[in-house]
Amino acid sequence: MRYRSQARELALQALCYFDINRGDPEELIELFCLNFEKTADKNISPFFLNLVNGVTESVVEIDSVIKKYSKNWRLSRMPVVDRNVLRIAAFELLKCSDIPSTVSINEAVEIGKKFGAKGTGSFVNGVLDRIRISEKIE
Repeated sequence: MRYRSQARELALQALCYFDINRGDPEELIELFCLNFEKTADKNISPFFLNLVNGVTESVVEIDSVIKKYSKNWRLSRMPVVDRNVLRIAAFELLKCSDIPSTVSINEAVEIGKKFGAKGTGSFVNGVLDRIRISEKIE
């Protein structure tokens, strides 16, 4: 598995952990990293930390965009995996101009299929595609 894909999966796990446990993000990331050796991998760590810190720092803005384009779904009612897959990919779409939107969306769909429910992949794809089109992201 590629390093960035591994970093995205770890970021999803960390953000789900944060979502459930609520608390100081710095303390939660420290505890998470103590329990997951891969977070120390020099090839994975920088991108993993960029995703986790970027999402936690921009969560209000990211959630606002997701709410706007997730028709008939309140963020609080989404499964924790779906919500956090969307947050990671939306962060990439909105804040990481060096990552092609197709890569962010495809990775999110695959991670959603791997960790989410049966319909997660198509749900994630639909929301992210609406964000990409409406926000005019290349």
